[in-house]
Amino acid sequence: MPKSQGNTELSLVPSHVAIIMDGNGRWAKQRGLPRLAGHQAGTENLRKIIRACVEFGVRYLTIYAFSTENWGRPKEEVEGLLKILESVIEKELTELHKEGVQLRHIGRLDKLPEGLRQKVEAAIELTKDNKRLTVVVAFNYGGRDEIVYAMEQIARKGIKPEEITEAVISENLFTESIPDPDLIIRTSGEMRLSNFLIWQAAYSEYYVTPVFWPDFGKEELKVALDSYCQRNRRFGGLTKDDNEQYRS
Repeated sequence: MPKSQGNTELSLVPSHVAIIMDGNGRWAKQRGLPRLAGHQAGTENLRKIIRACVEFGVRYLTIYAFSTENWGRPKEEVEGLLKILESVIEKELTELHKEGVQLRHIGRLDKLPEGLRQKVEAAIELTKDNKRLTVVVAFNYGGRDEIVYAMEQIARKGIKPEEITEAVISENLFTESIPDPDLIIRTSGEMRLSNFLIWQAAYSEYYVTPVFWPDFGKEELKVALDSYCQRNRRFGGLTKDDNEQYRS
C-alpha cells in the first residue's frame, strides 16, 4: 500500500467511488483460461485499485463482488468465488489493517458458509476504527433486495407510513452510514446497472470503459477520475452558470 495520500493532478476527487467489476470471464476466455482464472486475476487487480484510491485521495471504495443473482451460476464457479473471498481475507487482511483500510460489507451474510461468514465478520470488527480508506464489499448483494431489507427494518421498528421519508429509508439500508457514491465505474463496456446501488445511485455520475476488470489499473482509474472532474453535477437543479444563461 502507498504511503502518500491525495493527488494534486486531480482538480476534484470523488469521495466515494463504486465499481462494477465486470469482464473477468471474457478476459479469461480471450486467453483460453477457465472463468475462475479470470476471477482470480480480477482479485489480484483489486490490490492495485485499492492502492490507487489511497494515492488519489478517495475516501470510500465500493466493489460489486457477488450479486444475489450470481448464485445461479454453475456450482463450481460459485464455490470458487467463495474460496477466492476467503483467500483474500486470509492473505490480505493483515496488510490492509496495517495500512488503515476499514472493511465493510453490504448484502446478506446469512447465505455464506458459516466459517466464511465468521471470517468476514472478524475482518469488519478488526478494521472498524481505521480511517484511511473504507472498502465496502458488496457480496450477496442486490439493490432490490436491499430495499426489501430496508422495508423489513422499517416494519420491525413500527414506523408509521406517514413517517416514512427518503431519509428514513436511507437510514435502514445496508449502506446506512455510508455516503452515496459520487462516481460509479463499470468495466467491460456493458451499459446497465445490474441491480447495483439503485437507491444510492440516483444522482451518481457514471463512467463506462470497454476495458475488462483484470486490465483496469491505476492509469485507467485516473482516466475515470479525470472524466469525473469534467462533470457538472446539478442534482436535479441548476448551477450558477445555468441560471445566468437562463436569465440571459
